[in-house]
Amino acid sequence: MALTKADIVEKVYSQLGFPKDKSFQVIESLIESVKGSLASGDDVLVSGFGKFCVKEKQPRKGRNPATGESTILPARRVVTFKCSERLRSRLNGKKRSKS
Repeated sequence: MALTKADIVEKVYSQLGFPKDKSFQVIESLIESVKGSLASGDDVLVSGFGKFCVKEKQPRKGRNPATGESTILPARRVVTFKCSERLRSRLNGKKRSKS
């Protein structure tokens, strides 16, 4: 089951005691900040979680699977995510050694 925005708002509401409307505003503001940074081409780093990066994709050859016709797919920007070592260790059930 995926964690939804409503689930995050509920956690902020229950764990931090913010009213639900304020919890929603906090989460919405956070998400808008992240989207704005990514849209302007900036990376978003969340320590202990990971890094969202904007990558430029070059135009490339493609093919329409229905007709088999070749086409050129335009250049585009995509968002990638690289998780932190701390998160990777937690996902794999390993304790992180202190360096």
